[in-house]
Amino acid sequence: MRQERAPPPPLDTAALERLALRYVERFATTRGRLADYLTRKIRERGWDGAGPEVAALAQRMADLGYVDDRAYAESKAAALARRGLGARRVTMALRHARVGAADAEALSPDIAARAGDAALVFARRKRIGPFGPPSDDRALRDRQLAAMLRAGHGFDLARRIVNARSEDELPELE
Repeated sequence: MRQERAPPPPLDTAALERLALRYVERFATTRGRLADYLTRKIRERGWDGAGPEVAALAQRMADLGYVDDRAYAESKAAALARRGLGARRVTMALRHARVGAADAEALSPDIAARAGDAALVFARRKRIGPFGPPSDDRALRDRQLAAMLRAGHGFDLARRIVNARSEDELPELE
């Protein structure tokens, strides 16, 4: 015979603050993601008392230095570039993480500067262009070009990498 668990009690201000602290201690996050998490917890468990100030709590965590949208964005952009993802994918990931437009815009030059290196990392990892077996198969080159475009790289850059016959043709990309 299995006993039913009692539902957790509704959240109050102190419990919400504890949840926020626990979340920011475990995860690098943004104010928007923290607010989404707290809103979800309120929806799941209910609220006891006057209306919760989720945005104000997320802002207070940022003011205390527990949440830093700019540092999160820099870290995320660098990690995605190391994986070989292009500027479009990085920008989409930052938007999905709810990084503010001002912080994302400030990182645009850095993201653009790493575009060539990120494209080469992706091409090496996926064995595209000069990093794969030599082939004159147009269908294969089209698939490789499509993979680079899905990874967020620009069309011209992706086409130059896919059409390169050897690594010697690539130094102008770096």
